[in-house]
Amino acid sequence: MLKPSVGVSLEGLPYIIISAFTTLIFAVIGCWPVAVIGLALTCFIGHFFRDPERVGPENAEDVCSPADGKVIKVTREIDPVSGEERQVIAIFMNVFNVHVNRMPVSGKVELIRYIPGKFFNASFDKASTDNERNILVITGKGNQRFTMVQIAGLIARRIVCWAEPGDKLKRGERYGLIKFGSRVDLYMPDGYVPTVSVGQTVVAGETPLAEKR
Repeated sequence: MLKPSVGVSLEGLPYIIISAFTTLIFAVIGCWPVAVIGLALTCFIGHFFRDPERVGPENAEDVCSPADGKVIKVTREIDPVSGEERQVIAIFMNVFNVHVNRMPVSGKVELIRYIPGKFFNASFDKASTDNERNILVITGKGNQRFTMVQIAGLIARRIVCWAEPGDKLKRGERYGLIKFGSRVDLYMPDGYVPTVSVGQTVVAGETPLAEKR
């Protein structure tokens, strides 16, 4: 059974309410140019914080995308936690994407590590090592470990993580968001083969990123 949703992330409600209230005030006093701008801003904020329901891949072994956006990297790099070279897929989210992040696999959250940093454009390679970021280590089926990194971007100034160490979450379940544009890197254990390529658009909780071989 799907968990009921209002279609908007609760993190965005204060922004939507303040913007809508300000728009109403300017409309009441007859300042229509500002009211129209306020209405457009309210619609943009509501669109940004939308949180639609998602249906996961049919194959239970597939790794699904943790974020909406465009794949900007499919390669092998050093895992920031284990120090091992692993397959990594990086997804860039612009301001028009849904920004709610979801679990790529079912499993237990073993570690959460927040690292302060800078705010370079999230599409740059140095963003994965220099930017503000939040790292989650997930132990999935067969004790396989996945490392997921939420990375703040040029505009994004706040990473939100609802998960806590010890939580057991299902694939596709919401675990956080990054406000106003950013990136998510997913490091996978050996045995998983990417099913996406650079430039492809993916949907959090729905698009299969890799399959087990």
